Amino acid sequence: MNANHHCDAIVEIGGADFEREVLQSKLPVLVVFLAPWSRPCQVLSEKLAEVAAACVGTARLVKVNADDYPDLSLWYDIQSIPTLLFFVRGNLAAKVIGTASKEAILTKLHGVLAGSPGNPKS
Repeated sequence: MNANHHCDAIVEIGGADFEREVLQSKLPVLVVFLAPWSRPCQVLSEKLAEVAAACVGTARLVKVNADDYPDLSLWYDIQSIPTLLFFVRGNLAAKVIGTASKEAILTKLHGVLAGSPGNPKS
C-alpha cells in the first residue's frame, strides 16, 4: 500500500473489508467503534485526527459505525461507544472503552507498538 494510506486519513470500514484492513494489516491498527449520533464519539473524533497525524507510518486508524455493523460489534463484545481496539498482526492487543485524551490513546498505542504484553481488557 502507499504511504498515504497508512494513518494520515481515518478510513471508515465495515464487515466486508475488516479482515483485509485490520486482521491482515502489516501495521498495527487502531479500530474505533462509534456512532455519528453519540456526543462522546463526536468529542473523540476531534482527537482522533491528531492521533492519526501522530502515528503516520507506524500504525493505521480506522473507524467502524457500530450501528451499521452490529455483527462486528457483537463479535468484539462492544457494549458501549466509543470503544477503541488495538490490533497487532491481526490479534487484539488492547482495548479502551469511552472517551480518552489524545495522550492516553497515544500512550496505549505506544505500549502496543513496544510489544508490551497486556490484557485485552485493559
